[in-house]
Amino acid sequence: MQFGKVDDPSIIDFTLPADAPQTAAILKANKPKQKFEAFVGCAKWNKADLKGFYPKGTKDELTYYSTQFNSIELNATFYGMPSSEQVITWTQKSPADFKFFPKLTNTISHFKRLINVKEPVEQYCDAISNFEDKLGMAFLQLHDNFKPKDFDRLKTVIEEFPKVIPLGVEVRNGEWFANAKVADEFTQLFEENGITNIIVDTAGRRDMLHMRLTTPTAFVRYVGANHESDYTRLDEWIERIVDWKKQGLQNLYFFVHQNVELASPLLSAYFIEKLNKAIGTDLKIPVMANGSSPDQLLF
Repeated sequence: MQFGKVDDPSIIDFTLPADAPQTAAILKANKPKQKFEAFVGCAKWNKADLKGFYPKGTKDELTYYSTQFNSIELNATFYGMPSSEQVITWTQKSPADFKFFPKLTNTISHFKRLINVKEPVEQYCDAISNFEDKLGMAFLQLHDNFKPKDFDRLKTVIEEFPKVIPLGVEVRNGEWFANAKVADEFTQLFEENGITNIIVDTAGRRDMLHMRLTTPTAFVRYVGANHESDYTRLDEWIERIVDWKKQGLQNLYFFVHQNVELASPLLSAYFIEKLNKAIGTDLKIPVMANGSSPDQLLF
């Protein structure tokens, strides 16, 4: 994942900012209503991207991937509208407790820019409904140049989006975060409609670390820099998640990207091992086919 990539990660202050003041209230209002659940995974299952992860002779990448992780951030649905048949095939290749987190197709978000998208949104939702119990959360990623002046488009899509399908939204343009009134307006919309405000942790866009939860779900897209700081950054995330869980966090969706994706499974394994020790989850620690261990740097 190249978004937010910088030439020299060593000059970036990767310290997590303090929580937005409203986050504590969101967590307190929902404490405790259900069993805490954590889903951690990568963004891809392509063998070409995840070299060293698959055993020699692996014939079906998703089938193997889903034995090592309990979830996938499904970016494949961004590049083409999924069909019901394709969704059913993916579902059949994964275990009962596996979850998919499909991104809305770029026709909706980038090409049509949320203008007159009721029909493609319905088509997308009809298709991903075939995940049934394996649907974690759909997510809408807005283009970098989709700005607050287009707020009404976002509002319409959110208010019309099927309530039976959980949705997270990632706004990217810096104007969404630079003005407190703008930030309050769109996060209030998210709160009122049960929309999860996605957090992105990437080197070159520290403003996207808004730490503003709008539901008792933390959906975090973590982008490592293929740098030794990747591991200490994850350590700090563990501390924050421990704190959020004490306050009432119900769900954690944490997906690991890298500028060079081959290190993503190893970094994910490190995070899962730390998470299990910190909060008592029992997530499987993925095994690298090349013998690398979770605490072994790949830089």
